[in-house]
Amino acid sequence: MDEIDRNILRELQNDGRLTNQELAQRVGLSASPCMRRVRQLELDGVIQGYRAVVDPEAVGRGFEVLVSIEVRRDRETVEAFEAALQDIPDVIEAYRLFGSPGCLLRIAVADLAAYERLWIERLTALAGVTEVNSQIIMKRIKEPEGLPVDAGPPSDRNR
Repeated sequence: MDEIDRNILRELQNDGRLTNQELAQRVGLSASPCMRRVRQLELDGVIQGYRAVVDPEAVGRGFEVLVSIEVRRDRETVEAFEAALQDIPDVIEAYRLFGSPGCLLRIAVADLAAYERLWIERLTALAGVTEVNSQIIMKRIKEPEGLPVDAGPPSDRNR
């Protein structure tokens, strides 16, 4: 991956709706080579998809909660727990962690009552769950904006 590829990634993370012509102009290429590079980045799995950023309030999911969950640490239980999370649309992100807690979820629902229902009916009922701790998000300070795509590992850039 060279600097042009990194520039393509920066531009597409900033605006995934750019036309190929606009993208090519921004990264200093003609349209055909730009399209070839984008397609190669897609084929290589560097670009994994394109999404719209949706306002949670506009779709009735402005109440967000970070939830740490402890699950019994045997393979069968962990696999069943992770599979069950796939069927809960209110869970918009889920991470298995080293140490404690074992799992961190980001949940988006309408309000506190909706979260309480989810907590009682789904989260605490999942097989293997031994503890559920909730942290209500007061304010989002920094929005996700994409990954830094600088060259090389950070330790190499500081030399």
